[in-house]
Amino acid sequence: MQELINNLIFILQRFTWSSVLDVVLVTIIFALVLYFLRDTEAQNLIRGIFLVIILITLLTTVVNLPAFTWMVNTFTPALILVIPVIFAPEIRRALERVGRLGSIDLFTRRKGGKSTDQLEMTLQAIVKAAVQLSERRHGALIVLRRQQYLDQYYKNGVMLNAEVTPQLLMQIFYPNSPLHDGAVIIDNNRIKAASCVMPLSSSGVLNSSVERSVGLRHRAALGISEVSDAIAVVVSEETGTISIAHRGRLIRRLDAERLANSMRAFLTSNELLNTEKAKGRLRNLFTKKRKKTEEEQE
Repeated sequence: MQELINNLIFILQRFTWSSVLDVVLVTIIFALVLYFLRDTEAQNLIRGIFLVIILITLLTTVVNLPAFTWMVNTFTPALILVIPVIFAPEIRRALERVGRLGSIDLFTRRKGGKSTDQLEMTLQAIVKAAVQLSERRHGALIVLRRQQYLDQYYKNGVMLNAEVTPQLLMQIFYPNSPLHDGAVIIDNNRIKAASCVMPLSSSGVLNSSVERSVGLRHRAALGISEVSDAIAVVVSEETGTISIAHRGRLIRRLDAERLANSMRAFLTSNELLNTEKAKGRLRNLFTKKRKKTEEEQE
């Protein structure tokens, strides 16, 4: 115990502004790690690791245990190499999230009002199909590609390259039809492929929710939203509820209006919003100048 107190006094005596910066940087890194691991199965695992590390540190510093200390010092390097293997999926997902920071939506990058009209027609077709599928209790999974390519998921499905219409979506997800299993991927306002296999979610979002009556479609919707920036619209076959998955989050019990607004919000680029705001400011500026000129002339 006296050794631990002496070490604390030694650290405090040499604590400088650079030490403060050092502690802040380490804190930020740990906060980011915990943020990216939230709502995942690794969250409980990393909590257990922290508790074990704290316990081992106390045992090796407070109590004199030579054999235990030797064992800890011997096996610690091996454990450091094992941690990246255990957290491989979470590390990959975190790096993908970092790489997607500041990304621009492909749906809104295309210039001209024609693309906006096509996007609106696509969203309305999806909403109509989702509502009708919900009323008939037909399960469905519709994935909308944003910036990240989904080529690996196109290949395991049936290529269609067809126009997005409510009738076609309803026909695809009609029970016992050849394409009703799997997901439909929409790319550039067209149905790229159907019957595509999506990755299942590895997070604990669905397990921690009050309602656990969700099937593979919901897990697949969350899964594709975790590994990419895509948006997934899912219709429950059992309850008929409409949900939307984005960035590893699931929004449930949507009606037609909320579904359309959610998809617009997720597909709208910040760049486009900033452009519209800039245009609005310019219009206001020109209006003020014109009024000022008219007043001076009067």
